[in-house]
Amino acid sequence: MVFDAPPATASHSWMPSSPCGPACIEPIDEIGTARTLARLAGVIGLVLSFPVLTAATPKARREHMQRRYARTALRCLGLRLRIVDHRHEPVDGFAAPDTGVLVVAGHIGWADVLALAAVQPVGFVARADMVDWPVLGTLAKLTRVIPIERARLRELPGVVDRIARRLADGQRVAVFPEGTTWCGRAYGSLRPALFQAAIDTATPVQPVRLRYLDGDGNPCTVPAFVGTDTFGDSARRVLRSKGMTVEIVLEPRQWPGTDRRDLARRCADAVRGTDPSRHGLLDTEWIAAGSTRVQDPSVGERGPIRRTVMATRW
Repeated sequence: MVFDAPPATASHSWMPSSPCGPACIEPIDEIGTARTLARLAGVIGLVLSFPVLTAATPKARREHMQRRYARTALRCLGLRLRIVDHRHEPVDGFAAPDTGVLVVAGHIGWADVLALAAVQPVGFVARADMVDWPVLGTLAKLTRVIPIERARLRELPGVVDRIARRLADGQRVAVFPEGTTWCGRAYGSLRPALFQAAIDTATPVQPVRLRYLDGDGNPCTVPAFVGTDTFGDSARRVLRSKGMTVEIVLEPRQWPGTDRRDLARRCADAVRGTDPSRHGLLDTEWIAAGSTRVQDPSVGERGPIRRTVMATRW
């Protein structure tokens, strides 16, 4: 298993990239070593027991078991869960059983997967090397992750087709259309490509506003998986941190229509609201992240951020 899997770096001009790096991570209160080890032991125990529990649970009860499992995993990591539902529908989770829905959220770190699964079990589109990670790799295989090689643009139509087949089959699939992780204080544009699966199958889209908060209710960057981070670096930060909450806000569903760029814009408005996109290091620098690529501010001197235009067709 690979412990040192850093966030992917750009290998072609259309590949999504993020300016976020180590300097974005703002420390918060930490727990002691004994409690950290207890959390780790709890997570390992859950991972080892998950295949057994899944096999032993009747199919009719399996979704309920998996949702409880994800919520327990969040507690073991020290993360409280808060779900806010802005929809005006009596739906428990993202959708009724056997109803296809494309779940769309911004991407901050690996804990996003557990947070969304705690609302309702879903399949995920995730980076292909995730199956080799410790802990999450096992879960990825069991939850039938759809792998995506972001460095191989030619594989993108095949990924869209696989998502569409699952949606047509009445399954729930979660995607992170930014294509990479951001720190939680700034964010990237929602790339339109994966939205085509919803259009092709006339499947509704569920926008989700996801964020992490510290003990005072302020946005927290500790769970971010950015820059030169390895999985081990990020996991240690989360396990040691105190008083964090992951907040999931379910916004009204969007019907796909016929234009994937319009659908992406509508979902971005729902997911982002009126929040500005600000990079956490320089308070005076505001980033229009939709079509902008910026130098990682943790590299070199804290001079002006260099901007270069980055296309958004991915």
